[in-house]
Amino acid sequence: MNGAPAMEVIRLQQVKKAFNQGRPNEFWAIRGVDLELEPGRITVLKGPSGSGKTTLLSMIGCLSRPTSGRILLGDRILSGLPERFMTEERRRTFGFIFQQFNLIKGLTALDNVMLPGCPLGGDHRALRQRARELLGRFGLEDRAASRVEWLSGGEAQRTAIARALINQPRCLIADEPTANLDSRLSEAFMEIVAGLREQGMTVLLTSHDPLVYDAPVVDRVVAMHDGRVVD
Repeated sequence: MNGAPAMEVIRLQQVKKAFNQGRPNEFWAIRGVDLELEPGRITVLKGPSGSGKTTLLSMIGCLSRPTSGRILLGDRILSGLPERFMTEERRRTFGFIFQQFNLIKGLTALDNVMLPGCPLGGDHRALRQRARELLGRFGLEDRAASRVEWLSGGEAQRTAIARALINQPRCLIADEPTANLDSRLSEAFMEIVAGLREQGMTVLLTSHDPLVYDAPVVDRVVAMHDGRVVD
């Protein structure tokens, strides 16, 4: 896909996640999940709000750690890495699209796309060129210098996708990516995702939108309820 090592299988072994552990308001968001996610496929975590989809996705993407259990990428235990190495793994392996896109207002589309690449160092000019190429790939070459608050919903979404791809990740993670989009833009998003899979990328999505989990390009749907996998 981009010269990076091939994505390995992601394995979750008895993963649990508690919030406010040991307090009166203790809450177990994930309650013992065993799951194997094959590379090069589109997988959707499906379930109602509060089912644990987003929490599980954040742990897979090294944004948080499980309270117990293990998450492995190939033979490596991601969930046990020291913080510095976990951050490095997150930056190099995963690209993220958040539900609200989380674009930085006041900055241009180009600057937003470049942001995740800045902590990695390297040639700033090459990073800028790669960001321009990604914007062009999604038909946004004429919007590169526009502030993100001036973009339409579809343009903001495509900018967020470009930003997620700037570090050439092997796995794209998207949390409820169509929650704020109409059906036309939701279908356009799934077409983009299908193209990424054809290039060898692993894609993990959360959604309760049938336009996502019923899309023909989806390889697997994992149903969740009350912090457990139910299928």
